Amino acid sequence: MTAADNQILADYKNRINRVFEYIDKNLESDLSLNTVSKIAFFSPFHFHRVFKFITGETLNEFITRQRIEKSALDLLHNNFSTTEIAHKVGFSDISSFSRTFKKYYGVSPTEFIKQNPYRHSKIRQLESKNGQEYPDYEKYICVINNLKNWIKMNAKIEIREMQKMDLAYVSSIGPQNLENSFGKLIQWAAPKGLMNEKTKMVTIYHDSYKVTEANKVRMSASILLDKPIKPEGEIGLTSIEAGKFIIGSFEIGLSEFEKSWTGLFLWMNENGYKKADREPFEIYHNNFNEHPERKAIVDFCIPIE
Repeated sequence: MTAADNQILADYKNRINRVFEYIDKNLESDLSLNTVSKIAFFSPFHFHRVFKFITGETLNEFITRQRIEKSALDLLHNNFSTTEIAHKVGFSDISSFSRTFKKYYGVSPTEFIKQNPYRHSKIRQLESKNGQEYPDYEKYICVINNLKNWIKMNAKIEIREMQKMDLAYVSSIGPQNLENSFGKLIQWAAPKGLMNEKTKMVTIYHDSYKVTEANKVRMSASILLDKPIKPEGEIGLTSIEAGKFIIGSFEIGLSEFEKSWTGLFLWMNENGYKKADREPFEIYHNNFNEHPERKAIVDFCIPIE
């Protein structure tokens, strides 16, 4: 690609990033092609082609998937009724929601909860007392106990109020593209004096591997800013709002990230905390390549109400 082509593509990605942000905040609203294309300053026809090129999905496919996946996370981490969740993500009636949900996950929303081993145990204990024990109950207990032990041995967990954090980011769809996104970010940041020994790298997760296919998980490869900066090309600006967070501090290998996240969410549910409607993220405190055991020193952060 020529330099001009790269510049055009960076501009397109920047516009689509604005669309991602709009959809994230307005899942319950009208998200028609005409409405959303205006956010990107494209004609509906041009927007349809650009969005499919960048994301690999049509706008309608993307929005429907986002609605169902966000509802799945609510089912896992909150005690909302299915009717409340359906309306929260933009479905007008429960039957339409249930049909679409079953199309994605092969089970109804109710069965989805029952089949998930990471749902907090209070519900399972209640249903067990009612004589409705789950199949593979011993396996479930084993999984839960293993995760509890893992967290106890490998994490320092605290509840902390955090100040607002301003970040520059490059969007990444799929973990296979995350390293490249960080590379683009560092290449942009270094000449501007934004990279030093105190610089913190951050990954924000807009989707969850628990409910989203890995190659569709959207992340923001980010750096924490200590001074105002203008966005440029593919580089966007975002903020993590001030609030209360569960912070799990780990020193782990790259293969242990998923287990750590799952265990931390289990700890959240077991201790009666409720996830806020904001994205979880990781803050890195070292370069794992420089660690003698190639381990990452990282904080996992879950926003809570």
